[in-house]
Amino acid sequence: MLEFEILQELELNAEILEIIKDYKYIVKNGKIKHLKATNLQFIEPTEYLITHPSTLTIFEYKVNEISNKNFYIKEHKQKYNIKEIKQILVKLKI
Repeated sequence: MLEFEILQELELNAEILEIIKDYKYIVKNGKIKHLKATNLQFIEPTEYLITHPSTLTIFEYKVNEISNKNFYIKEHKQKYNIKEIKQILVKLKI
């Protein structure tokens, strides 16, 4: 059986939490896991699930990308940066 060890709990993004405070939402913390007996590591993204006024799932990845787009919206199937996320959430309010 596969055994995982949690190496680190990922911090929540304060900017995103400030933006979504007016929505109904659920947050699932991200984790960095290590598969025991190997040298493999897995990153579970932090998940922000907005349930009202519309359903939107935002994943935040803790990766250093050249494009600097750490966010992925499941429903749009596209990566975004923090400025783009803010714009999308403001439009969602209207």
